[in-house]
Amino acid sequence: MDNRALIRAFRLTAQLMELHEENPFKIRAYEGTANALEQLTVPVADLDRTGLPDRTGLSKTAAAKVAEMLDTGSFEELTRLLAATPPGVVELLKIKGIGPKKIRSLWKELGIEGAEQLREAAQNDEVSKLKGFGQKTQQGILEALDFTDQSRGKLLYPQAEELAHELLARLQATAGITEAAVAGEVRRRLETVETVGLVAATADPAAAHATLNSLDGLTPDPLRSGPFAWRGTATASGVKVEVLLVAPAAFTNQLLLSTAAENHLSEALLEAPQPGQPATLRQWLKREQFATEPALYERAGLQYVEPELREGLGELALARENKLPTLLEDADLRGSLHNHSTYSDGSHSLREMATFLRDQGYEYLGICDHSQAAHYANGLPPERVRQQHREIDELNQELAPFRIFKGIESDILSDGSLDYPPTVLETFDFIVASVHSNLKMDERKATTRVLRAIENPYTTMLGHPTGRLLLRREGYPLDHKAVIDACAKHNVIIEINANPYRLDLDWRWVRYALDQGVQLSINPDAHHTNGYADMRYGVFMGRKGGLTKDMTFNAKSAAEVAEYFAKRKAGIKPPLEFKDSLFG
Repeated sequence: MDNRALIRAFRLTAQLMELHEENPFKIRAYEGTANALEQLTVPVADLDRTGLPDRTGLSKTAAAKVAEMLDTGSFEELTRLLAATPPGVVELLKIKGIGPKKIRSLWKELGIEGAEQLREAAQNDEVSKLKGFGQKTQQGILEALDFTDQSRGKLLYPQAEELAHELLARLQATAGITEAAVAGEVRRRLETVETVGLVAATADPAAAHATLNSLDGLTPDPLRSGPFAWRGTATASGVKVEVLLVAPAAFTNQLLLSTAAENHLSEALLEAPQPGQPATLRQWLKREQFATEPALYERAGLQYVEPELREGLGELALARENKLPTLLEDADLRGSLHNHSTYSDGSHSLREMATFLRDQGYEYLGICDHSQAAHYANGLPPERVRQQHREIDELNQELAPFRIFKGIESDILSDGSLDYPPTVLETFDFIVASVHSNLKMDERKATTRVLRAIENPYTTMLGHPTGRLLLRREGYPLDHKAVIDACAKHNVIIEINANPYRLDLDWRWVRYALDQGVQLSINPDAHHTNGYADMRYGVFMGRKGGLTKDMTFNAKSAAEVAEYFAKRKAGIKPPLEFKDSLFG
């Protein structure tokens, strides 16, 4: 059991206690335990149980519950609360936008004990009549239920990757398996995954079936399976699992067939192929067996196409002309921009965030705590900004040549203006402008709002453009083309927010941004030192869109970044002049 599972358990306990209207002090204690666990950098499961209070900073009572959770999978309070709550009501707690108090009203006053009952009550206009609800809340509940239905049976990429590699390890340890690999959506690095696919080479398919059938957490589907294909689901998430079993000589062909999107396999390779010559990759795979994937592409007269690019979105045309770019690698990143500390809602101090990143071999940190309008996230009023800047100056002297850049994640307000007046904005090295509030605008208003923020000369970078939370909340409606064009015009960088729930800018718009000359930055939005590791997911999304090192802002050195920020600030007009022209 990892730290994330522990955190979820204690947060769930706090939610269930609120649902049952229990002691608010105890509720805060459980929330505090979850917050304390979030700040830890060591796996709690690896610690000696008797030493938990000293090693974690938890009280003896909280540490005892953590130990019980680690040893038994639950603890007394959570077990009691789950026993007292219908399973369907517990599931309602996962729906974005309705908290424990509202769920209690739905449960106790309308007898709702599951999502379908809730949908029926909302469709019959019963929910709006409850005190504290209304038509707007009722409509929001219906939209949240629809989104939850669309998300069912899907996993975020990191979860799917973890499941795929666990299955891969089990297959590789199975007698008779000579080669195995992850395929499909996971190998193409899709942000959400509906089917976890693998390919295994074996002369004994029955042994692989036996292994998969014996695994806890997998539910076989015999009707969809066959001698050379095991199909089923991961029991907890409902995500589909497919393992194709082939003869060793056919392994490479099947791996490519199982990895690439259909459009990649079926797109015509030449406008007028020679008579008898295969016209598509699928036809080549039917005609010959290949020892490696690069050998197939070479035989077809193509530059090798990396797995994450095999979507059928124009990559073959580039491969025909040998124009596929050299894609960004993790090692190309030299710093991390857009990160949070305990100054706002982060779990680690500025010093801890900086030294951890330095010790990982990076050159610089861009700290971007929340601005003052983000009250929910302990946003910084001007005096706290000045305090943080003084600390940054001191740390920069101490940690040199490592560099901390003074940034802020400035809320884009409803009218498109940035949080803080120009006299405060001008004190930062750079500004990430992000939308966090009023997410229900229509596309025209939402786009106009973001365009106004991009036009502000203090905006250095656009943060998580749509504000989406994958599998939890739909994104802010935007005219992506207009937003990217504006960023190109005003020399604004766009982040690929690497948090696995965001991965925003969507990779499908990366190529358009690059074509317009817009630089992208792989930003982890880290609120914890562990969050830096998320940059790899941002790299994956950038690669899917064809992102290169040259077009990645945080692949620049600290000196290059400092020079860029200084030149950009030097070109800003006096505050009153642009304030009057931009916002009237």
